[in-house]
Amino acid sequence: MMMDPTAQPKDPQGLIFDCDGTLADTMPLHWIAWNETARRHGLHLTEERFYALAGVPSRDILKILAREQQVELDPVAVAREKEEAYLEHLSHVGPVHVVYEIARENHGKLPLAVASGGNQQVILQVLEHLKIRHWFQAVVTSEDVEHQKPAPDIFLEAARRIGVPPECCRAYEDSDLGMQAIRAAGMEAVDVRELLKPA
Repeated sequence: MMMDPTAQPKDPQGLIFDCDGTLADTMPLHWIAWNETARRHGLHLTEERFYALAGVPSRDILKILAREQQVELDPVAVAREKEEAYLEHLSHVGPVHVVYEIARENHGKLPLAVASGGNQQVILQVLEHLKIRHWFQAVVTSEDVEHQKPAPDIFLEAARRIGVPPECCRAYEDSDLGMQAIRAAGMEAVDVRELLKPA
């Protein structure tokens, strides 16, 4: 039985949010940047695969694609190129309103953190663009942990930085890998995709 994501069976002491596709409606713009970059480097990436890899750092996606398709490239350099292509679209990024409102309502009441598989410089720019960076006591990104989603590390580090035990946190995600990471961290998991379904 699916938990009603709007119900609150327990009172969390801290809230943790993924950024791309959760707080910020960025995924269509990331797909545009990925499509441009992949084609330029002779890589094949379908939109379906892109969404399935949500939460995986760009450099790791590039390593996977390059290995599978036997293409030689520098994953760090190409990841940087992809992020630059994405940033060209930053002015078009808006909030995911239902999640934005949850964060806004709890700002100043509970410790809040962002836990994103993205690049820190880019995630900070997105939060600044949405004028919500000051809501969060911690912003944890792929550079801050060794093991990425679906490992729990990024959520555990976010909980540590806001000083709340993981089992007392509620976390919000929009991807299967992210949901696995939250559950592995022992936190209450809210699937944003359920919140976005029409009533």
